[in-house]
Amino acid sequence: MNMLNILLMTQPAEGQGGLTSFIPLILIIVVFYFFMIRPQMKKQKELRKFRDELKKGDKVVTTGGIYGKVLEIQERAIIMEVEGQNRLKIDKAAVVKDMSDVAQK
Repeated sequence: MNMLNILLMTQPAEGQGGLTSFIPLILIIVVFYFFMIRPQMKKQKELRKFRDELKKGDKVVTTGGIYGKVLEIQERAIIMEVEGQNRLKIDKAAVVKDMSDVAQK
């Protein structure tokens, strides 16, 4: 049997408190926090910082896969230029990646 089944199947003795029966549940919550919740929060914080630091001339990609260059930054939106010198006004939340760190071919 694996360790989790052994921990869940054991019954607390007469003198033990109810805390020992909650130890496996507490351990599962701690594991979820450190392996799932915390990394996701860190990633969201980095993305928010990236969007706040956008500046004119940055090459970006939107969530829809549109590549372009930032022309103007407004409070909640940016105006970007795409191929053919077309301009698009998009929400800042739609920008997901900076293309400056992608290797030039």
